[in-house]
Amino acid sequence: MKWRLTGEYLVSAVIIVILVILINMFMVLSLLIIQVRFDIPIFQDNEPSAEQFTREFQSYLTVENHDVQIDQDGKKALTDQNAWIQVLDENGQVITGYREPETLPQHYTPADIIQHYKYQEVDAQTTVFVGEKAGYSYLMGMENPDINRFVLTSDNRNIFQGIKVFLGILVIDIIVALLIGYIFSTRLMKPINRVIDGIKQLANKDYSVDYRPNGVYKKVFYNMNILSRQLKANERAREKTEQMREEWLANISHDIKTPLSSIKGYAELMKDPDYNISLEEMNEYAEIIEQKSAYIKDVMDDLHLTTKLKNNTLVLNKQETNMVALLRNCVIDILNDPQYVNAHIAFHVKQDHIPMKVDQTLIKRAINNLIYNALVHNTEKVNIDVSIKVDEHHLSIQINDDGNGIDQTELDRIFDRYYRGTNTGERHKGSGLGMAIAKDVIEEHQGEITVVSEVGKGTEIMINFNLQ
Repeated sequence: MKWRLTGEYLVSAVIIVILVILINMFMVLSLLIIQVRFDIPIFQDNEPSAEQFTREFQSYLTVENHDVQIDQDGKKALTDQNAWIQVLDENGQVITGYREPETLPQHYTPADIIQHYKYQEVDAQTTVFVGEKAGYSYLMGMENPDINRFVLTSDNRNIFQGIKVFLGILVIDIIVALLIGYIFSTRLMKPINRVIDGIKQLANKDYSVDYRPNGVYKKVFYNMNILSRQLKANERAREKTEQMREEWLANISHDIKTPLSSIKGYAELMKDPDYNISLEEMNEYAEIIEQKSAYIKDVMDDLHLTTKLKNNTLVLNKQETNMVALLRNCVIDILNDPQYVNAHIAFHVKQDHIPMKVDQTLIKRAINNLIYNALVHNTEKVNIDVSIKVDEHHLSIQINDDGNGIDQTELDRIFDRYYRGTNTGERHKGSGLGMAIAKDVIEEHQGEITVVSEVGKGTEIMINFNLQ
């Protein structure tokens, strides 16, 4: 796998080099063809070239009765180009000129003309060009060090040799590209291979990945370390939740079996023809069956509700509600429960009406769960204070008790699903979902809940809703 990645990188580098060379050659050749074909100045400025100026200068020459004259525009053009001209007849004799140096000859043989055209025979600053009009030739010298002529000769027999040289250079380029690509790929692919190995470890649930963040991929290694730690923490949390779930299932199964056994036992007594029971006993057995059935129903309701809350499938039925009346009814309902008839619950409020849009059933259930939690985790002598207040932007509910308090270990887990506190009394075993449901319901209403507790001094639960 590692060599395959390195090989792919090397092949890519070589292909890129070859493509760049071919593309550049194609582009240069195409631009040259366009320049020659359409006379577009691509590799030169917009001014006419020296060759073009020489060819077009014939328009400044007039020939009448074997007399050649240079008009004023032509003389001005020669001055602007810092050029000179000599016009020759068919015998090579100079018949007229303009701005030519005094050192130039007045008669040229064909060999002299060729020599002046091909080589810089005048001086190092002057390049000579040749033009023609109406049978008369003219030599034009451009005194410009930027203008040069290079004479090249070619032999078609050497073309194949040139192709071989080009291919040799191309092969050398490929070898150089391979060497450079190998050096860079070694440096680049080595950390990538480490990343790949790390990902394989994480995929195999080996969360011991820990790289030293350095080099080009410093941020990649840094984030992989964070991912490894996060996955390790998630795995520990999952294992912890799974253990809690298994313990919860065992506990809840036991708790359900107990009332089911009672229901089954009393039902069998009630239908046994050999057992004569009085009406009073019948009512007592029926009441016990009803209580046990209600308990099982509450557990099933908790399971159903927490599943909806966890999967975000619960639809809130929000209505304008007087929160003071809702909390007061919660306290009254609990005090009317025969099991908690002697509970010490005080309700404090300074206003009679605090409106808020809530799902009344869910909010009441959340508040009941929080108050019941304070009752079942403390002795019967615990004092519970429930209060509500509102300002311009916030509604706050507090549930305080002076009971046993909660140590930090349990406080961190109090809202976990399936967690049942160690101090739960026998009066109400519950489903272990009450606090989790309360938290989820409050958060579904865009509220937040916090718990502060100290062992031996009690617990304070604070609920805040934003009214904006």
